[in-house]
Amino acid sequence: MSYYLGIDIGGTKCAVCFGEIHDNKINIVEKRRFATVPNRPYDVLERLSSEAMEFGCSFDGIGISCGGPLDSRTGTILSPPNLPGWDNIQVVDYFNNRFGVQSYLQNDANACAVAEWKYGAGVGTNNMVFLTFGTGFGAGLILNGKLYTGANDMAGEIGHVRLSPFGPVGYGKAGSVEGYCSGGGIKRLAMTLVEEEVQRGRKPLLAEFDDIDAKLIAELAIEKNNPLCNEVYRISGEKLGYALAILCDVLDPELIVIGSIYARNERLLYEPMINVLKKEALVPCRIVPALLGDAIGDYAALAIANGDCV
Repeated sequence: MSYYLGIDIGGTKCAVCFGEIHDNKINIVEKRRFATVPNRPYDVLERLSSEAMEFGCSFDGIGISCGGPLDSRTGTILSPPNLPGWDNIQVVDYFNNRFGVQSYLQNDANACAVAEWKYGAGVGTNNMVFLTFGTGFGAGLILNGKLYTGANDMAGEIGHVRLSPFGPVGYGKAGSVEGYCSGGGIKRLAMTLVEEEVQRGRKPLLAEFDDIDAKLIAELAIEKNNPLCNEVYRISGEKLGYALAILCDVLDPELIVIGSIYARNERLLYEPMINVLKKEALVPCRIVPALLGDAIGDYAALAIANGDCV
């Protein structure tokens, strides 16, 4: 039985867990999470270390999952757009020194791809793409039975691809995939549609809420059949379809696994997505929601903790 520490550093939350890996199965024993403090990277690392020490056990390795860009070879986080202030942070050295065992860093999409490939929806495939669709939008690529990261650890940054000259901003680029297919992008798209309705002299339901997010928009679309909220997810789904068509045509995967917002709201996104995908892609592949659910971040960090994918 091997015991590993998993650390998930996200734009809105951080989590630390320890788990057992035995017979190609992961068992998460204990987990702790807290909100990410903006612009305070070393305070966050100290909190993660303190929480890990509270588990009161030793580990055979540490896996660190974080949004990119980053350099997995040197263990450095390189100014991710969703983590302001995290500039050239040597996280692997930090945790190596704190715990005295080898740590490994991977882009969150790459780590999730490994987890879904080894333990989730992608078991048995050799060519699989995992898409985050959460705070950001990135891809982890399993090609010919191996994790592919590219020459500069930047492979799979499909969220940076521009789909239209204008549109919601994501990954520092207006009209990007991430601008349409992420939590922040869905919110910005909704706010634009609300403003258009208000300027036409109408008062849409979303205008009654002080704070809106992708979750609220989905709830109103599903529970109230709200036209504006349905339109937001229709647009997001169509743009997702264009992004998937690019991945299908370039990589020819067997399977694309999509997590987070897509996994929770497949009923809103699937139809507009699949209509575009069938029209645009040469050979559309199978699209499924992530099997590991909301715990995928924990599985992802633990899945890379033994260094198999380095």
